[in-house]
This record gives sequence, structure tokens and C-alpha cells, in this order.
Amino acid sequence: MPPRADATENRARILQVAREVVSDAATVGDVRLNEIAKAAGVGQGTLYRHFPTREALLLEVYRRDVDEMCDAAADLVRDLPAAEAMERWLERVEEYAWVKQGVFAAVEAAMRADATEHSHRRIAEALDLLLAAGRAAGTVRADVDARDVVLLIGYLSLLTPGEREVRSKRLRAVVLDGLRASEADG
Repeated sequence: MPPRADATENRARILQVAREVVSDAATVGDVRLNEIAKAAGVGQGTLYRHFPTREALLLEVYRRDVDEMCDAAADLVRDLPAAEAMERWLERVEEYAWVKQGVFAAVEAAMRADATEHSHRRIAEALDLLLAAGRAAGTVRADVDARDVVLLIGYLSLLTPGEREVRSKRLRAVVLDGLRASEADG
């Protein structure tokens, strides 16, 4: 039996409020379920029926954000030249990396494996789409796969807040240059 409409609406409001709270990575450690319930206009019992723990709520916020980020790849490939689509998607990944760090700090180790598996699978799917579009347009090397790009963008987990503005754009350019097809590839 599908959930009642009001239950679906309550869950959506809870997730929206939680997402707003964790959008600032500095506040993730301060997430209070009673405050989220109040801001979402639901009782604590309703929140706990949907999300029995703080970690369960944060994990669902993380999953939804990863899904939206990865789903955007199809729109970018449809609307932009392949090289620009890849660049815009990497920019989005950079922005999300800061939120993810805070969420992961709040999610227990047992849940990390599940979240990591979900995000790696979705990110690989998005990258496969972006790389295929680039290969079809002749702008991406034929010998690069999604795992290569995931390893290359590992820099996101190493940047300090002070380095972010200075280094992220330059490192993205290095990654994009490395993905670019050359005359020798053609």
C-alpha cells in the first residue's frame, strides 16, 4: 500500500528542512532533530517514523543530493557542448564536495559503506554519460573511463577551506586538460 499523501508531504518537508540545515557544512554537527521537526511543521513522532535516527536522515539527504547531482549530467549533455557539460558538472561536484564532507562527518561508519556505494555508482553513471558525449564529439580521450575521473577529482577531499578558492578552479582545468582529446588520439 502506497504511503498516504500527508505522510509523503511530511517526509518531503522534513528532507527539505534537513537539506537546508546541512547545506552549511559547518552546522552538520549541530543538527537537532527536534529543530528540524519544528521547522518542517511536524511533530517529533512523525519525524522519527520517517527517520529513526539522525544518521538515517542525513544519509537520505546525502543520497538525494548525489542523485540530483548525477541526474544533472543528462541535462548538461543535452543542453551544452560535451566539453562544457563536463566542466559544469565538475563545478557542481566541487560545490557538493564541501557539503558531503560535513555530512559524512556526522554519519556513522556502518552507514558510510552504503552511502559510498550509492554515490560511487551514481557518479560513475553520470561520468560514463559525460565521457561518452565527449568521445562522440571528439573532445574526450578514448582511453579514459569513469574511475580515472573519480581518482582525478580526489583532490576535492584534500583541499582545505583556505585553498578552495585558489586551487579548485586550477585543478579542475588540469583535469579537463588531461581528459581532452589530442590530435594523436584521432
